[in-house]
Amino acid sequence: MTEIKQGALVLEDGSLFEGELIGYEPDQGYASGEVVFNTALTGYQEVITDPSYAGQIITFTYPHIGNYGINAEDFESSRPFCRGIIIKDLARRHSNWRSDTNLNTFLVDSKVSGICGVDTRRLTRHIREAGAMPGAFGTANEETLLTAAKNEPGTSNIDLVAEVTCPEPYFVPSTRNNGSHNKKIVALDFGIKRTIIKHLSMIGDVQVVPAWTSAEDILAYEPDGIFLSNGPGDPSSVKKAPETIASLLGKVPMFGICLGHQLLGIAIGAETVKMPFGHHGANHPVKNMITGEIEITSQNHNFAVDPETLNGKASVTHVNLNDGVCQGLTIAEANAFSVQHHPEAGPGPHDSAYLFSEFDQLMDKVNGGQDA
Repeated sequence: MTEIKQGALVLEDGSLFEGELIGYEPDQGYASGEVVFNTALTGYQEVITDPSYAGQIITFTYPHIGNYGINAEDFESSRPFCRGIIIKDLARRHSNWRSDTNLNTFLVDSKVSGICGVDTRRLTRHIREAGAMPGAFGTANEETLLTAAKNEPGTSNIDLVAEVTCPEPYFVPSTRNNGSHNKKIVALDFGIKRTIIKHLSMIGDVQVVPAWTSAEDILAYEPDGIFLSNGPGDPSSVKKAPETIASLLGKVPMFGICLGHQLLGIAIGAETVKMPFGHHGANHPVKNMITGEIEITSQNHNFAVDPETLNGKASVTHVNLNDGVCQGLTIAEANAFSVQHHPEAGPGPHDSAYLFSEFDQLMDKVNGGQDA
């Protein structure tokens, strides 16, 4: 029987939460990062392997985690980039015909630390009131954990994209049967999720390139469309990307998601702001300002575009009904649009999946429909 090790989580403000350690045991006796919470009821594997959580410790508000195990098909990246996970109850056994292993074994193999038995309801309420903040958890004493939390820089003013972007370009062939006339999409990888690549490959061939790729190198692929991916951290700290995006605007149809949406905003002169505790969950109501319809969406971001700074250079297309945050932009004259939420949404919801079709149709319209 595995030895149960008592541990604790200490936040930057000194708040203490006791629990039991799971997953990988860090060499220094603790793991640290910015503590956020996610309200999704399912999809813990997709959440843990989403590169957008780089630099963060994920608190799951749903109390029972690990009940359907881990499988090889639902990874959103090659490995987790999060700093750790916090849960209330780890399932003692997993049960699902698709599972290959259990959550705890996966955490150990991936060198991701975790703590369970935590009062996640109390922790979530604290973050909602005080805001997301750095924290540290492990077997170290309270003083050491507090020092580690205070020394943790968080996610502001740090280029976390550099940790998650692909080191070299790679190609994903289209699954759409159009013979030799597939559309060509260049996807800038700021921490792209595999499910997004899957959706894009249903439209055309996908050339994924590192975040620092120049506009000239992107255009050399002769793309029919350019995609700006999701990713972690502070958009204002992502080097070169806004300038690259600005120089590409109007030349090729463009679609951005999450961090890609924020970088598109910065590229046209808008500013971004850090939210108190961000949006992390799968049940956010978003209003489509063009159709008037309400979409239930998946969200994962701590920063947002300030619509007051758009200065008429773009129109707001989507708004979060919980707090009024800008969720979408369109730059009609440049054939570019973006959304803050995740239309690929693994495992769901899928209300916004139509946006990939809109990208497909936009490329047809601009490029003369040669792939129709």
